This record gives sequence, structure tokens and C-alpha cells, in this order.
Amino acid sequence: MAEGTMTRPPPPPAGIREDDELAQRRTLRDYYIILRERLWIALPLALLVSLGYGYWKSRATPMYAATTTLQFEKQETIVTTQGVVDPSIHSDMDIATYIQLFNSQKLRAKVLDSFTAEEQKILLRPAVKNLLPGQPPPSVASMVPAPYCQPVGRSYLISVTIRDQDPEAAALVANRYIKVFMQQLVEDVGGADEFAVGYLNDRVEQLRTEYESAQSALEKYLSDNKLVSLDKSLDLVADSLKSVSNNLNVARLDLLNLDNVAQQIEQHQKSGRDLLEIQYIATHTAVPALRSQLSDLNQQRASLAERYLDRHPKMVQINGRIEVTEQLLKTEIDHAIADLQAARNEKRQYVAHLETERKAAEAKELQLRSMGVSYESLKSQTDAAKANYSSILDRLNQTRTTKGINLEKLPIRPLDPAVPPGAPYAPDLGSITRTCIGLGLLTFLGVAVGLSFLDDRIKSAWDIESFIGVNLLGIVPDLGGIKAEDKYALLLNDQRGQAQGVEPFLGIYSAIKIHSKLDYPKSLLVTSTIPGEGKTLVSSNLAGCFARHGKRTLLIDCDLRRPMLHRHFKQSNSAGLLSWFENGSVLEGDLATNAHLGIIQVSENLWLLTSGGRSKSPTGLLENPLFGQLLDRLKRLYDVIVVDSPPMGAVTDALLLAERTDEIVYVCRFNRAYRKHIKLYIRTLQNGKNVVIGIVLNGLSPRRIEYYSNYRYYRSYKKYYGTQA
Repeated sequence: MAEGTMTRPPPPPAGIREDDELAQRRTLRDYYIILRERLWIALPLALLVSLGYGYWKSRATPMYAATTTLQFEKQETIVTTQGVVDPSIHSDMDIATYIQLFNSQKLRAKVLDSFTAEEQKILLRPAVKNLLPGQPPPSVASMVPAPYCQPVGRSYLISVTIRDQDPEAAALVANRYIKVFMQQLVEDVGGADEFAVGYLNDRVEQLRTEYESAQSALEKYLSDNKLVSLDKSLDLVADSLKSVSNNLNVARLDLLNLDNVAQQIEQHQKSGRDLLEIQYIATHTAVPALRSQLSDLNQQRASLAERYLDRHPKMVQINGRIEVTEQLLKTEIDHAIADLQAARNEKRQYVAHLETERKAAEAKELQLRSMGVSYESLKSQTDAAKANYSSILDRLNQTRTTKGINLEKLPIRPLDPAVPPGAPYAPDLGSITRTCIGLGLLTFLGVAVGLSFLDDRIKSAWDIESFIGVNLLGIVPDLGGIKAEDKYALLLNDQRGQAQGVEPFLGIYSAIKIHSKLDYPKSLLVTSTIPGEGKTLVSSNLAGCFARHGKRTLLIDCDLRRPMLHRHFKQSNSAGLLSWFENGSVLEGDLATNAHLGIIQVSENLWLLTSGGRSKSPTGLLENPLFGQLLDRLKRLYDVIVVDSPPMGAVTDALLLAERTDEIVYVCRFNRAYRKHIKLYIRTLQNGKNVVIGIVLNGLSPRRIEYYSNYRYYRSYKKYYGTQA
């Protein structure tokens, strides 16, 4: 390769590093950092929300629940004759029937009529406490709560619960419901005394055994195939298929009607016809009323027009009302069209759902019919046994007599009467406490994580490597403990006590060597997003790293608007880039000794080229081809040229310098610049065919270094050098 020339590799796509094509994901450590950073914001809010919710819930009106229980006696029916109602429990449907009776208005009316004057005072007691002076008490019916009835699992029990603000009232209503229910049951059902018929009992038992055996075989077949019965299953499937088909036809017809209306609306809109000619729009919600109102207003205007001119206040007022009404009518028409479109979409989804159900029912029907042969054989045997058993049982039942039923023979008994509860069931302090803890935890996590998405400033290695998508070259700790005049020459002085600042820059130097694809000589641009992020600190010490490793290094101060390097190295700024440009931009001769450039050797292998003054508009120099030729000539004299540039977010000088340099190191200060801005500027550099080696994260305190990244060299080197000392 010829001296001063090199081959620049193609840059990676914007936002993607060459050595890491897969974006990293946040780890548990990242979320721990998020929670730790926002602890004193999220924790008070979480406590405020949870304690506020708990206080609000605990202030709710206390409610008491009184429960009574009914027990059913499972009876064996021997005789069933016309005119006799069997009240015994045969299935869950029977229990559900009794529950519906409890909830009937007929039973409630009888319960309300049964309360005495003293009992009504008990029922009205919670309401009377909260009445305002002179306010009449509510009715008894409004104060009697409805019963909550439910079967007790795996038993023949029904529990009846009444919830009320008064414990005595809750127990009173629960017991009264049971009493009235028992009276109603006596009125509705009749019974008969059972008489044994001895000479038929043996035959009945024999035939019943045969029938139960056949029935068991059939039930086993149904159980093995998970069927209720083949006929019932087929009927259920057929009914389901028929119902689905009917619903599908109706849905398709409804959809067709809606499509026709939509087509009419579209045709009217294209032809400019009045949409109110369409019945759907003309009858939609407030349209008829608005049309009627508009018609009345037009009639009023016509009447007023005969008496007044157009500019008369009454004419102006009636015209304004007509205009407002017309606008409301137009808005309502738009709402009608929107409602029509929503109804069409909903109906299409419903039609698709019904078509899926119909296909499933058809497949189920085919499957059931394939089981018909085995089922019919077992069913025939069961039917024959049942017919024989029923024939003998019929003869037995014909001998039975029914005389009536009394309360003692009812198959249902009150089990446990309701008693006034000793404590309210609501508010439930245990449930409220659990809810408060969960709500507080969710609020804490939500606020902390939510703020992390709102706070877009650069903070961690994840922000750089995953969000921005470039290499993290290293982390520079906060060097507040080092004197200001020593910070910019850490690699040159190498004094005791400064190892904590030296090692991070040596690590950055190593990372640049690893990630750089260019050979020496080359130029390196150091820039940042906004002022104060430490780019001058990084460029000075980075140049010192190259010099320390035997590379002839030139540090150039290209921040021509606000030069600072000459101050940090305690040099004059009378000669430099601006002085060279203003004095003819001479490229001939030995540039290292050019008086106008004034290149100064500040240490072994390290030279400094200052700005040579200040300029409010340095673009004339930076865009001049002579400046690029100057850099090329200087690369023949030095191995590495480190260029300190202005921030990209302040001026455009850095973009002009990026075109003249080979590689770029981007400096970000912790919690200063925004990630989206950094990502935008880096993408701009990459789209301009510039090679961004990576980012240096600057200004982290030792505590933040330990939990914001995995770079723990600061503490490690502090211990190491402390041990040596």
C-alpha cells in the first residue's frame, strides 16, 4: 500500500454493528437499574395509590350476610299416577327449579306481605339512620334484598343467603323466605300414601335388575365414547346444525340488507341525491326529530319572511337556528353511515363464525352416525328390558292410591336457620390488604418502567449497543478527584493516584484497535452531540494513548469557534489552522516546521496543532479542498491524527470534518444527551459513508459504573493500585 493511501471498508448499515448483527435484549439487571434509579419517585406514588385505595375501600358501608340451608331427601318413586306431582329430586334441573321459585316475584310478594310492623322497623333501620331531617323513609320493598340461592356442591342442599346493612334484618329476611317457600311448596304439590303390593314386588325387582344390567352396558358404551346417548347426541347435533343454519341464513339476509342500504347510500352520494330519501338514514336515531325541527323552522322563516326583510333580527335568528339544525342533521347522517358500516363489519364476522360452527356440527354428525350399529344393538336390549319392567311396574302403580301430601312427607326440610352474623363480610380487610399490595406493586413497576421510556437520555451500555446499535468502546468515570490541569494529560503525566483515570482510556485505545479495520496512517475524528460531554477530554487522552504506544500522533483542535486544547496544554494559540489558511495555505515544504501552522511537540510522540485563533464561520476553511490536502500531507508525517471537533448538535462543522477523516469516535456524557438525537446523528454519519467505530460513555460516578454496566474496572483498579501503594 502506498504511503498516505488506504482502502476504506464499506460501513455497516445504519444502526447495526459489524460484529453484532442481533440486537441485545434488556436483562433483569437492566430492569433492576431502572427500578433503583426511580425508587424515590415510584415508591411514594405506589404508596399513595395503594393507601388511598385501601382507605377508600375500608370506608365502604359494612354489609352482613345471613345464610340458611335447605336439605332435600332423595326419595324412591314407586308409583306415578295422573294427578300426583312428585316433588322429589331426580336431577340438577329439579334443584334449579326450586332456586327459580326462590327468585320468583310471586314468592317475593308473599314475603313482603308477611312482615309485621315491628319487623318492618327492623328492615328500615339502616335507611332511617341516614335520612335527612324531613325526608320520608323508603318503602319496605326497596329495603328487602333479593335472596342469593345456590346448590351446595356434591350434596342435596341449597343455601339461601341474604346480604343487608343490618345483621338482624339479614337473618329475618333469610328465615322468612324459607318459611314462605315451605308454605308455597305445600300449596303447589300433592302426594299420596304408598301401599306395598307384595306379590308384585319380587317380579318388579327381578325385571329391574335385568333392566339396570342392560342400562349399565349401554351407559358404559356411552361413557367410553363420551356420549349422552346417540339419539340425543344426534338430535342435539341436528338441532345445533339446524339452529346454526337458520341463524346463518338470517345473518346472511341481514348482511345483504345492510349491503343494499350501503349501496343505496353510495349511489346517492355519487349522484348527489338527498340521503334522507333512504329509509335507514331517515329513521336513524335523532334524524326524524331533526327533520321535523328543520321543517318547523323553515315554516317559521317563511312566515317571518312575509313580514320582515332578511336583515331583520328575527330573520337573522331564525336563519342561524336553521343553519345549526342543518349542521346537526348532517352530523347525524354521518353517524348513521358510520353505524351502518360498523353493523356490516360485525355481521360479516358473525356470518364467518356461524359458517365455522356449521362445519363443526356437520363433522360431528357424521362421526355419531358411524357409531350407530353398536349403539342400536345395545339400545334394543335395553329397550326390551325396560318394556318388561315398565309393564309390571305399571300394574303395580295402578294399585296405588293417592290421598294427599302433608308437610311431614315433603322431601325438603329446613336444615339450619339463619342467625344474625357477628361481623360484616364487607369491607374485607384481608382482601383489601392483598389488593392494595398488588396495586402498589403494579403502580411502582408501572411508574418506574414508564418513566424509563419517557426518559430518553443516554444512561447505559444497553442504550448504546442495543438501542443506538454501535459498539461501546469504554466508560470514562467521573474524574472530579483529579485536578483540572491534569485531566487532559493523564497518559502523559502518569502520576500516582491517577491510575483510575488512565486505565479507562487504555481500555478505549484497545477497543479502537480491535474494532478499527484501517491500517496506519489514519485520521480519527472525536465528536459529540452537545457541548460539555467531554469530547476534548477524550480526544486529548486518546491521543496520549497512541503516543504512549509508540505511534507518532498529531492532535488537532478543529473546534475553530471555541478552541480549548491550547489552554489545556498551556500553549499559545497565535499559530494554527486559521493562521495557516489566512496566510496562503502553503502545502509545500516541511509542514512540521511551518511557522503559520505552528505544530508543537507536547510530549514524546505527541504533537499539537492548535486552531490559530477563533472564527465565527469556519466552513470556508473546512470545505476548502486545501484542508483535505493538508490532512493527507500530515498523514505522511504522523501515524495517527486525532481531530477534536465541535458538537454535532450545535454546528455542522463536525459533518464537514467527517468527510475528511477516516474513522469517528462518538462521545456521550451520562444522562446528558437524548438517545434519539444520538441515533439520528450517528445514522447521518453512517449514511454519509463514515465509519463510526463506537461510542465512549463519559462522566459516570463509581457507584453508577458498577450498576449501569459490566465495566467494573474502576473499583478493581482502585483496589489494585491501593494494594500496591
